[in-house]
Amino acid sequence: MSLPPEKASELKQLIHQQLSKMDVHGRIREILAETIREELAPDQQHLSTEDLIKALRRRGIIDDVMKELNFVTDSVEQELPSSPKQPICFERQSTLKKTNIDPTRRYLYLQVLGGKAFLEHLQEPEPLPGQVCSTFTLCLHYRNQRFRSKPVPCACEPDFHDGFLLEVHRESLGDGTRMADSTTMLSISDPIHMVLIKTDIFGETTLVASYFLEWRSVLGSENGVTSLTVELMGVGTESKVSVGILNIKLEMYPPLNQTLSQEVVNTQLALERQKTAEKERLFLVYAKQWWREYLQIRPSHNSRLVKIFAQDENGINRPVCSYVKPLRAGRLLDTPRQAARFVNVLGYERAPVIGGGGKQEQWCTLLAFLCRNKGDCEDHANLLCSLLLGYGLEAFVCVGTKAKGVPHAWVMTCGTDGTITFWESLTGHRYIHKPTNPDEPPVAEQPKPLYPYRTVGCVFNHQMFLGNCQPSDAVETCVFDLNDESKWKPMSEEAIKSVCAPGATTSLPPFPPLCASTIDASVTSNEIEMQLRLLVSEHRKDLGLTTVWEDQLSYLLSPALASYEFERTTSISAGNEEFQDAIRRAVPDGHTFKGFPIHFVYRNARRAFATCLRSPFCEEIICCRGDQVRLAVRVRVFTYPESACAVWIMFACKYRSVL
Repeated sequence: MSLPPEKASELKQLIHQQLSKMDVHGRIREILAETIREELAPDQQHLSTEDLIKALRRRGIIDDVMKELNFVTDSVEQELPSSPKQPICFERQSTLKKTNIDPTRRYLYLQVLGGKAFLEHLQEPEPLPGQVCSTFTLCLHYRNQRFRSKPVPCACEPDFHDGFLLEVHRESLGDGTRMADSTTMLSISDPIHMVLIKTDIFGETTLVASYFLEWRSVLGSENGVTSLTVELMGVGTESKVSVGILNIKLEMYPPLNQTLSQEVVNTQLALERQKTAEKERLFLVYAKQWWREYLQIRPSHNSRLVKIFAQDENGINRPVCSYVKPLRAGRLLDTPRQAARFVNVLGYERAPVIGGGGKQEQWCTLLAFLCRNKGDCEDHANLLCSLLLGYGLEAFVCVGTKAKGVPHAWVMTCGTDGTITFWESLTGHRYIHKPTNPDEPPVAEQPKPLYPYRTVGCVFNHQMFLGNCQPSDAVETCVFDLNDESKWKPMSEEAIKSVCAPGATTSLPPFPPLCASTIDASVTSNEIEMQLRLLVSEHRKDLGLTTVWEDQLSYLLSPALASYEFERTTSISAGNEEFQDAIRRAVPDGHTFKGFPIHFVYRNARRAFATCLRSPFCEEIICCRGDQVRLAVRVRVFTYPESACAVWIMFACKYRSVL
């Protein structure tokens, strides 16, 4: 991209001023004279440009100039976390903008230089220019910083070429403002979490791999630069199968003054692994003892859903308490109910299983769940519980069953006045729990439960785990007095803290911050609406019907859609009176109005239209026949963090009633 002449001259002037200020020209002359005197052979007539640049670099002139200049990076498809620290990511083919690089901080520059051996895509043809194809996207998280690569076409050797600048800092012990040295960085055990997502031509996402990169090998490398070959393994039932290889280069910036020996780095990593293994072993011994005691209370406890460990996407068993942690959404979500709505609009998908049989167990790490934008009920419940804990509520994940004994997880909050509220993370609904008393006489009126839950085996959060030891595990008769050990058997909080507290073990995946939506709600709403108009017109044309759209009627549907979303978020209905009054004014006497609202959590217009046609009410509107038929459609997209969205669509028609 060429600069305008006035900008180019301005840039040249700024560079000249900076070089003059540092007296770079004078220093170059001195070095040139010195180099000619000391290094030029008698038979050599001139000094090459390469020789001069080497001499300048050896004496640190180039490094000094680079430190004085402001760095720029490419504008990328960059996720914006709710924390004040913004991730910096280099990417090609985009406009330049300034970054917030702090010259007093240490950075790790991670480059992904292509992939190979993605054998599932061995037969994939080369995509034609402009052709829609499946893509890979690499998502990274490191110490509250998140990054996303640009999508690349799926292939046996995907063309990943991205760089990510990760800030390495120590926030404790008063070291937050100092540049981290080799010894300090060696003590920072957080890995770089890498998640590979595949997006198909319909926009559906699949979790391909989840990998924790140990980056500290670079501290023992010469010049603080090292290259790695990372083998990515599959997820769930395929966690022992390789899906592909990534070539990665790591580089410290500014370069390290002194590197550690590889032996020191390896010893530190071995000690951390040993310490983690010992803590996990001791917790396992304690958990077995706790379970034996729990079974001795009542033999029937063996059939209750008391889940102490759960497998993550890599097939690793982890304590369930490690999947929950107080999570603050910054300014992205304002209320607990808005948080519940956000979790609700994330897609629901059970873990894939090969062949028939029971449900495949897979509790995803938070980064994998957020990057895929969908997950199972346990993933939704863990995220909602974490957000509610962040809002200062006493929240727990409940593990139990729904109707027909289907295993399920939901969230419970305990009010200071003893009120127990259930939160269904898949729908956003809330239910007040009032236990029934089984000892009451049959004529006594008992509260009828509105929630879909049948049994509860255990409840947990980041600090507590309690097994239900009441005579019956039926939710409707359960008393949720968690301090009563005759009803709820607790685990030792110290034991839980030893393996689940932040930094307790190096095997715990750090929690990423939420990222703001990258979707433009107005533009997306308009695009979907235009596509639906085209689909409706084509559908009616196939039926031999003409289509006349009324823009004013479409516009009048907007308040209704906003009201529906407000009600989903707050459980308060508002604005219906104005909408009904406007519709009455817009529909003349002797005419009939029909409207059909529907809600989706995806943005695929064709898929939404196919779903709408399956409803007889909606089909009746779209295929309306009569005199003076006027059609209307309105789409309203409500965006949430992580580019999740609630899509409301309303089809409507008005026509003259002919008897």
